[in-house]
Amino acid sequence: METYLIIAQMVLSVALVALILLQSKGSGGLGGIFGQADSVYRTRRGLEKTVFQLTIVVVILFIAVALLMLKLS
Repeated sequence: METYLIIAQMVLSVALVALILLQSKGSGGLGGIFGQADSVYRTRRGLEKTVFQLTIVVVILFIAVALLMLKLS
């Protein structure tokens, strides 16, 4: 059980780093990657909103796995 939690923690941490890097505001976020850096002040839409929401889910899972590992140790 503990091995699975460690593997899950590593996978979640890599996913979290990747998702955070995709949200970089300095380069315009995902729009800047694909050449759509229109304005700085706008709401998240489409893929950018999905990545933001997925980041929140991964953070919650990361914290849950960390707390579960703490309880089991």
